[in-house]
Amino acid sequence: MCFRRCSCLLAGTAALLLVLALVAAGIYLLIGPSPACRGLRLGDLWPASSARTLVSDGRERCYLLYVPPSLDRTRPVPVVVSLHGFASNAWSQELLARWNRLADKEGFVVVYPEGTSFPVRWNSGGTVFSGKVDDVRFFRDVVADLAKEVAIDPARIYVTGMSNGGAMANRIACEAADVVAAAGTVAAVPMDASTDAPVDVAQACTPQRPVPLIAFHGTADPLVKYEGGEHQMPALLRRLNLRGVPFSYPPVETWIAGWAERDGCSPTPEGIPATGDASGIRYTGCQGGAEVVLYTIDGGAHTWPGGWPIPLMGKTSRDINASATMWSFFEAHPMPGTQ
Repeated sequence: MCFRRCSCLLAGTAALLLVLALVAAGIYLLIGPSPACRGLRLGDLWPASSARTLVSDGRERCYLLYVPPSLDRTRPVPVVVSLHGFASNAWSQELLARWNRLADKEGFVVVYPEGTSFPVRWNSGGTVFSGKVDDVRFFRDVVADLAKEVAIDPARIYVTGMSNGGAMANRIACEAADVVAAAGTVAAVPMDASTDAPVDVAQACTPQRPVPLIAFHGTADPLVKYEGGEHQMPALLRRLNLRGVPFSYPPVETWIAGWAERDGCSPTPEGIPATGDASGIRYTGCQGGAEVVLYTIDGGAHTWPGGWPIPLMGKTSRDINASATMWSFFEAHPMPGTQ
């Protein structure tokens, strides 16, 4: 009898340990370095994606590249650079935002750069995300390295990102406006309109030209509150080489108004008719043909509208597709003076 009980107990324990190991492995795949950036392949899940490495600021860095199979690599094409969020990676962002499908249809190249450290993240500025890594330079180096692989259209280079990656896209728009034609963000920490947050990049956001910007935010985002507030990492994450000093950030609409003012837009935005849970505002009359757009997702959480649902993060809108909407915005805003 004891033998049977012990055998069942051991079998149950082994099964539990196997499940826990699989869960841990799955979590690591999503929040650790991308498998492809470590030389691993996950079958033919994305057969046209490839991992490329380069040295940027003395560090070996990695990015995933998606080139539609039918694309003519000798003809100048647009580029979308898509940045993952905090505790995510390039592979997860490829899964989340679903840019590849759109690239096949519209004929552009998608780049998914990888952050650094663990959990993987970007130096987007602020007391939580700041560091010694020069990720703006990495962005420039990725664009230069990409030019060796495909013919890119310098007038149609766009940057977008999720959460911490969205904040990094914001910083790139501030500091690399000579490269970026337009930017798009999803659930990004709105740091650059704040006056009380200790964020150097916030105070120094002086792009050399008006940069078109489109943003998506949910009213029920538990991490980046629509009404603004204080941002602080949970205690567990603060132990992982992160600064724990909280900082305040403004309401999303105040942040967007700051970008509109910076771009010299008319002070009063136009309304965008609601489609299901998505509605928006648009600032027009901007200098250099720029435009600033905010889409608000009623009840939306810390997720990518129209993208892959993020477990435990709440509602993902199906009434608007952030990637497709961004692409329409990007198409309308090439670098000024190039058309």
